[in-house]
Amino acid sequence: MVIYNVTVSIDQAVEQEWLAYMKGAHIQDVLNTGCFLECRLSRVNGEEDGGCTYSVMYLAKDQQTLDQYQAEFAPALQQDHALHFQGKFAAFRTTLTLLEEFKQ
Repeated sequence: MVIYNVTVSIDQAVEQEWLAYMKGAHIQDVLNTGCFLECRLSRVNGEEDGGCTYSVMYLAKDQQTLDQYQAEFAPALQQDHALHFQGKFAAFRTTLTLLEEFKQ
């Protein structure tokens, strides 16, 4: 499994609008590509003044599927996000390879 993590710092003035957009459209659009099994939206605690930071974690079954997403779907979806919130956010993306899960 591969985790595709998008960390977004969003301006407080548009935070609620951004959350509504993410929950109501963007996350479902990403899931509708068929490249991810699930998504988790989390708020990052302890962010700096003037912004709110969130982590959006998508779980892909393997690197090949993530590569397909990034080649075929990511550019248009990222552009749509940028058009909605241009100048009001900063984002960076990381990938993590899930080695093992431990549950209680």
